[in-house]
Amino acid sequence: MATDRRTAILEGAARVIARRGVRGLRVEELAAEAGVSTALIYYHFKDRAGILRHTLEFIGDRAERYTAEEEGTTGPFAPHQVLERSLLLEFQDRPEVRENSTAWGELRASAVFDPELRADLARAGLAWVHEVAALLGEACPSVPAPTLTAAAERLTALLEGLSTRWLSGALTLTHARELMREAISVELGHLERR
Repeated sequence: MATDRRTAILEGAARVIARRGVRGLRVEELAAEAGVSTALIYYHFKDRAGILRHTLEFIGDRAERYTAEEEGTTGPFAPHQVLERSLLLEFQDRPEVRENSTAWGELRASAVFDPELRADLARAGLAWVHEVAALLGEACPSVPAPTLTAAAERLTALLEGLSTRWLSGALTLTHARELMREAISVELGHLERR
């Protein structure tokens, strides 16, 4: 039961952050969104920084779940296809994907002014870069790790930028996915020539 309430709080926090931004996150509103008391929120997360830190972890875990669900649907895939599918699944017109991407962007923007959040976000971002670098390494096994990491940094940064443009209506979903697919192809071509 406690786990269900904790999850409901984190889902509510992601929704509120996606809608109102980090600065708009009020514990009272979060309590109403999650259907719990403010005391229960403080019991689970201690303070606002704890809410933000755990929400960041929650959206990362949720992204792993929705990409893993889709990745196992019709395999097996070649390593470059696994990489492409993993990144392109961040562009889905599903509420939880839109919410995750928007909340991630809001947390990233707030981290500019919040050193504690900045450190948490840096760790989460680094973990994502390492996951993408590992996928690149499966596609290009002879490439040195620092080169794979640099390519992963470029791809994840581009994905974040394209996601922001897609979510704000500056790009269509189809065009954002096409641009991401082309960038993956360029990176893989560059790595294969090394």
